[in-house]
Amino acid sequence: MSSAVPAGATSSARSRRTPTPRRGRPRHARSTGAPVKRNFVHVGDLANAILAALDHPSARQQLFNIAMDEPVDYAEAAEYLRATRRLPGVEVPTPYRSTWLDNAKAKFLLGWRPQVDLHALIDQAWDYQRAPDDPRKIWYPG
Repeated sequence: MSSAVPAGATSSARSRRTPTPRRGRPRHARSTGAPVKRNFVHVGDLANAILAALDHPSARQQLFNIAMDEPVDYAEAAEYLRATRRLPGVEVPTPYRSTWLDNAKAKFLLGWRPQVDLHALIDQAWDYQRAPDDPRKIWYPG
């Protein structure tokens, strides 16, 4: 495995990257056994938040957390995939901690609300099909 810095990145980018899991050990569930919860946002919700902030007077020089109302619980996502797609879940230990971004500021100052919940996010991602004539290259089919 190479430790070279990606083209166009500075050497400090390497130190900010998330540690690479050891081969054969993907990581998605805390070593304590508790499922990891991480913040996601649908690209459409993100675009709507940006559009809401562009000319809004309350947004001037402000920072906003743009995320779903609750972090994605990996165990809940696995259960939904099992129930709807008959896919088995696997517990995988990880040293990473859960996060919870508070999007209340964007809600109250901008009037923005995320529209896509966990089930819709999974369904849209799983059911997406590219047009046969789509010219984009798939660099990582994973």
